[in-house]
Amino acid sequence: MPAHLTATLRARREAIVNAHIEAEAVKHDPAATVATFRRPRYEIPAMGGVIDGAEGVQGLISQFVSAFPDFYIHVLAFHHAEEAVIVEVRFGGTQHNVWAGVPPAGNRMEVQAVLIFVFDDADLICEKVYFDAATVVRQLTAQT
Repeated sequence: MPAHLTATLRARREAIVNAHIEAEAVKHDPAATVATFRRPRYEIPAMGGVIDGAEGVQGLISQFVSAFPDFYIHVLAFHHAEEAVIVEVRFGGTQHNVWAGVPPAGNRMEVQAVLIFVFDDADLICEKVYFDAATVVRQLTAQT
């Protein structure tokens, strides 16, 4: 942890990240996920996009949990940086609706990812999601 980050700020940021992950991947609640941000924004390079604003982020989460109603995130490690909390995770679920143009075949996917939660002091302003989309698509389109 950078020396100037106080234990209090670190704890506040980690609590926000945990609330965000719970809202998104346990409760599957798009509105509660959006509420964890001061300024809702997702950057997902693997999907070629930036989703900015509450309406866009809520739509993104709604579509994702519709496609993967059993979506989960397993946290592997937390790392604190100057302006971010970096979380190593494994996420997955079973596809039941179209996702990223891939029709549902009832297949499961699971992939390791890095989530970078960007903060302005104690306010969450962006989540950057890095994962191997090719692995996910290969799992979703595999013949069973």
